[in-house]
Amino acid sequence: MGTPLIMADCCRGTPPNRFVYLFRPDPKPGKVRDEPIAAPQDETSVTAADAVVCRQCLHVVTSIAEHQTVNGAHAHTFANPEGIVFDIACYRDAWGCVYVGPSSPQFTWFAGCVWRIAVCANCHVHLGWRFSAVEGHFFHGLIINRLIVREA
Repeated sequence: MGTPLIMADCCRGTPPNRFVYLFRPDPKPGKVRDEPIAAPQDETSVTAADAVVCRQCLHVVTSIAEHQTVNGAHAHTFANPEGIVFDIACYRDAWGCVYVGPSSPQFTWFAGCVWRIAVCANCHVHLGWRFSAVEGHFFHGLIINRLIVREA
């Protein structure tokens, strides 16, 4: 297994050989479908055919019905301050994610939004970010190559 991409600050004093891997390297790329869907669905109505799952553990993260256009596009390409490039897709909600750390306005990719790191609620692999606006609106920017659209 490779080295961690990032080790959480809370783990810096961890004894050797007891590292906590918050983010894992990208798994192998797979088939991802990008199709706009008209209306969002309730979490409980997600079928196997429209589930967007974590590539690492196959935990349901969201639905293709949660597809959202932000700044004129569903998919975006950005680089972080370290020069790492991310292809992300925007979704209204991602109930299969949990969040790490406080919100930050630094280096935001979407003007007027703060962000939090979003990880898979099951395996904790880094899946993207939750972007929130001051007025309370939010959306998720999820890393495309860390997701799979489950096909029937």
